[in-house]
Amino acid sequence: MIRYENPPKESWAEILKRPLFDVSELYEKVQSVLNEIRTEGDKALRKYTLQFDNVQLDSFLVSNEEIEEANRLVDSELKNAIQLAIENISKFHSSQKSEIKKIETQKGVTCWQKAVPIEKVGLYIPGGTAPLFSTVLMLALPAKIAGCKEILLCSPPDKNGKIHPAILYAAKVAGVTQIYKLGGVQAIGAMAYGTETVPASYKIFGPGNQYVMAAKQLVSMNDVSIDMPAGPSEVLVVADETSNPAFVASDLLSQAEHGIDSQVVLITNKIDVAEKVLTEIENQVKYLPRGKTACKALKNSVFVIQENFEDQIDLINEYAPEHLIISTKNYTKYIDKIMNAGSVFLGEYTPESAGDYASGTNHTLPTNGWAKSYSGVNLDSFTKMITFQEISKEGLKNIGPAIEKMAEAEELDAHKNAVTLRLKEIQEMDFS
Repeated sequence: MIRYENPPKESWAEILKRPLFDVSELYEKVQSVLNEIRTEGDKALRKYTLQFDNVQLDSFLVSNEEIEEANRLVDSELKNAIQLAIENISKFHSSQKSEIKKIETQKGVTCWQKAVPIEKVGLYIPGGTAPLFSTVLMLALPAKIAGCKEILLCSPPDKNGKIHPAILYAAKVAGVTQIYKLGGVQAIGAMAYGTETVPASYKIFGPGNQYVMAAKQLVSMNDVSIDMPAGPSEVLVVADETSNPAFVASDLLSQAEHGIDSQVVLITNKIDVAEKVLTEIENQVKYLPRGKTACKALKNSVFVIQENFEDQIDLINEYAPEHLIISTKNYTKYIDKIMNAGSVFLGEYTPESAGDYASGTNHTLPTNGWAKSYSGVNLDSFTKMITFQEISKEGLKNIGPAIEKMAEAEELDAHKNAVTLRLKEIQEMDFS
């Protein structure tokens, strides 16, 4: 990790720059694969599954027998843990349901809006070295609560043509309606365009590597909406002399082990705090199975000695972290000042891992500074708002003249006439 002491504001953008990789040829390659999936359907899916996942598949749909096998393979303790997470995630997201409120904006003019579920959603769940079955819960549960009719899930197969049992089990208990053995760009293309066996979705959710992210962005231009732009995972931890260095180090490492392109940032008011945390990182990383990955990620990471509280706040909001952990004694003084963050974790006993798994909040969050304008996934992500309005004769008499005047000013005479004809009829009825 690189150290900075009270850096001037004009240097913050450079100091907090996310790790960048050469993607000059990435989008062209991904677009080529997407084009082939659009035109060749299942044939292209088989080709690229063999090329990228090294497995030949005759069928992509996961069978009921495979789901039952997964149910047997997942041990009871993990099932109990998943059930606890389901209860908390469901409780939190159910609380986000909105009530329909009818508003009379003028006498006789009534307006309201209604949340309607997106009928078909596609979920992408990474597999590989870290099968993210927790992401299944984070996406499928709010989709189910929102009332989505079709919840389609894609996850890459292993060399034996299987999806990790925990992913299949989580999908079953969370309400997924269809599961497909598809990974990477081919999964995104299938859910965006539809093929002979994979139905198209109206919105695609889920994390992934740079190829998956590129595919999501490309298909979102013309074909399907996506949850959010996203990139490598990140965390910013604020610590002071009261913080437990071991706790802080564990939080930084829990994010660093995601991948070599992850970034962790430590902000503290004293140099000795940072030194203690670094010592703890060195002690803990030696015992992590993904320690080598974490060490590579730490090369992209920084710690900043920032003594001034207001400067700490400004730096946090400028970085707009995916995860923000405030592990200080007086953490409450930060709360109202945080404007840009995906999810915030307050106090010594609130690790980011809690939000990743079982506290109830969603872990699908904006990265790469997108927290300045995007929210994390929530119940609203799986719905759309439809507005309604009902205008009585009296209501049109009240607002009609204003509509006529505004339409006339914009030189849209047909708009004006749609009101004028009605007002004329109302006037005639009043005199009859």
